[in-house]
Amino acid sequence: MRPKANLTGNKRRNVEKLTKGFRGIGGFLFITSGIINVLALTGSFYMLQIYDRALTSGSVPTLLGLSALAVGLYLFQGLFDIIRSQILVRMGARLDSKIAPLAHQVAIDMPRFGFSTAESLERGRDVDTVRSFLGSQGPVALFDLPWMPLYLIFIYILHPYLGALTFAGAFVLSVLAIVTELMTRRLAGATHKSGIERNTIADSNARNAETLKAMGFAGRAVDRFNRANQDHLDLQTRTNDISGTFGALSRVLRMILQSAVLGLGAWLTIQGELSAGAIIAASVASARALAPVDLAIGNWKGFVAARTAFNRLKETVVALAGVDTPMALPAPCGTLKVEKITVAAPGSGRVLLSEVSFEISAGQALGIIGPSGGGKTTLARALTGIWPTLRGSVRLDDAELTQWSDADLGQHIGYLPQDVALLDATIEENIARLEQNADPRAIVDAAQITGVHEMIVRMPDGYRTPLGSQGASLSAGQRQRIGLARALYRKPFIVIMDEPNSNLDGEGESALTQTIKAIRERGGIAVVIAHRPSALAAVDLVAVIQNGKMVAFGPKDEILRPTASTTNVGQPANTAHLGSRLTSRMSE
Repeated sequence: MRPKANLTGNKRRNVEKLTKGFRGIGGFLFITSGIINVLALTGSFYMLQIYDRALTSGSVPTLLGLSALAVGLYLFQGLFDIIRSQILVRMGARLDSKIAPLAHQVAIDMPRFGFSTAESLERGRDVDTVRSFLGSQGPVALFDLPWMPLYLIFIYILHPYLGALTFAGAFVLSVLAIVTELMTRRLAGATHKSGIERNTIADSNARNAETLKAMGFAGRAVDRFNRANQDHLDLQTRTNDISGTFGALSRVLRMILQSAVLGLGAWLTIQGELSAGAIIAASVASARALAPVDLAIGNWKGFVAARTAFNRLKETVVALAGVDTPMALPAPCGTLKVEKITVAAPGSGRVLLSEVSFEISAGQALGIIGPSGGGKTTLARALTGIWPTLRGSVRLDDAELTQWSDADLGQHIGYLPQDVALLDATIEENIARLEQNADPRAIVDAAQITGVHEMIVRMPDGYRTPLGSQGASLSAGQRQRIGLARALYRKPFIVIMDEPNSNLDGEGESALTQTIKAIRERGGIAVVIAHRPSALAAVDLVAVIQNGKMVAFGPKDEILRPTASTTNVGQPANTAHLGSRLTSRMSE
């Protein structure tokens, strides 16, 4: 285990890596915003000069010169505004390209730790939220806010009373922005959580569409979604009401302030303390001074969403900080050892498997049997590293699974899950596990070993046949056999199959038996979880898992024989019949 200080340092460095290069860009944008705001005073100076110089002198050349200068300054302002906008858009794209792969990596891992699909996909939506915010007017308001004093100073120079009035208006609008933040922060979190719950139900309904349709309770499923959706809409409405109310109030106050500046300016002019041009200049400058606050309040919802999303993305990067890249190890070729492992369900924390130990050597095949819910699939997930162990260890050639990187370990493990899910890709890409420049010979070999090659080449596009979402165009048996070919690609050392014959016909079961024999003959290890005894034809070892415990382990003939006095794990005589009873139950 790495020292805690070391891990903390890695986390800090990973978070810094997240914003690396953006701080310099932020400084450039701050300076650019300063230039834009200085140039934005053009309107005020233009009005001041027009009313106080051009009109009083009656000089047309002065008017034309001032107008030409103003147009030039406006063009420069527009140019810098375009530059700022394009930089913000590219910042969003750069952040997306930098974080999206990390977010997707975490999204892939989250379901195996008990999170729903909707919660996992939120990481990708977080990236979209931050990118969209950077391309909106929200960041523009944030970069303009620090330059508000520039306008207040200009107005104060025109007259202290006007400066005080504008400052008071800016203060009130700032208070409104703070109140908006405080009132929407809690609601924003609740709205996000309710959105995830709604999306989780929607995802569940979509995945069970056939069952809902066939058994006629789609309407009740829609009602369930509608209740969750209504809760989400209620929270979203309350959030929007708050931000919308304060946004409208800020706009009204801004208009009132502009009129108040004009009124006060007129009174000062009547008193002989202000010129007519200064009235218009003060009105234009005050509007510009308060515009960032008004814009910030109007975009506050997006700002809160982006901030929350970015914080979650930082958590994502911190989570990856604890992941080391292990040193490359030689390919395993000797043993699979399971040493007193205890495994709990990631979602609930309930222990599903306790104190399981056994050892398998190269060239052997283990059949795992037992009642439903006994812990067989949990064992398969522990053997592949999908679920971590609470205690104990799983070792390949004495090296724990954690000593291998996911990519390296995956080369030596083939896995056929109970519910075979194929990727939305071609058959070739599925069997080759999306490997770039995959070896066609290795793909065909895997298909031939599982007896699925002939079925594939009969298809119009052969191995290039697109499977679509979840491989829906194939039968369950076809998906299972292609999934088995994927597990055998490049002849991994250990192949774990969970109910590999659940959807197979007689021909498929015969091919499965030959596959297990081929794994043993090349010096690999096969682990087969089965309910049907035909799957155990080619195994030489059997383990019995019941109630989260391994109650028997040994040669198949001993475990499954009709009578015995003891078992290999020191069980009482009455458990010696367990294997044969289970086999009889499986055959029924």
